Amino acid sequence: MADRILVLYGSYRSDRQGIRLAHYLVRALRERGADPELIDAKEVGLPILDRMYKEYPKGEAPAALEALAEKIRAADAFLFVTGEYNWGIQPGLKNLTDHFLEEWYWRPAAIASYSAGRFAGARAATAWHGTLSEMGMVVISSSLAVGGIGHALDAYAKPIGDAGASLDRAFPRFADDLTWWTDAARQQRARQKPPY
Repeated sequence: MADRILVLYGSYRSDRQGIRLAHYLVRALRERGADPELIDAKEVGLPILDRMYKEYPKGEAPAALEALAEKIRAADAFLFVTGEYNWGIQPGLKNLTDHFLEEWYWRPAAIASYSAGRFAGARAATAWHGTLSEMGMVVISSSLAVGGIGHALDAYAKPIGDAGASLDRAFPRFADDLTWWTDAARQQRARQKPPY
């Protein structure tokens, strides 16, 4: 059975460069035999967090929240695609993530960061490690960091230039690590029922 991987992306900006990285990752994971799905926070359109999914009486959560909860519970792994905003985490992706808690438990998370500049979103990626760990995910040690995102992938999410070539070289190791942790977590969940 193919690994079910949710690729989560959170920019709400009008001219989104990072969506190219999200599309690249979905395509690259699919080419490796996985079953990825892009979850675009802007398209999901959750409101700023008021109530978490678990705080609604059963069957009373808004439809978008219910549908996303089901996808998260069914996933084998998560890949967070994050830009860096003022040295920090994208608010759209953080808001989407914070609507849930137990639904994330006992699955691996990978982080792919990007920015227009040379630091490639590394500070946001670092901030995500603690957040995702606190939410019950195992964050894999490999990460992808794409600097100069507008010069790394074209409008069709195809690698271009030196930055695109670097991304292509780094992706297989990153994906191998995510696959290893996905398999390990699946085996462990089969032995012990998750706490949700």
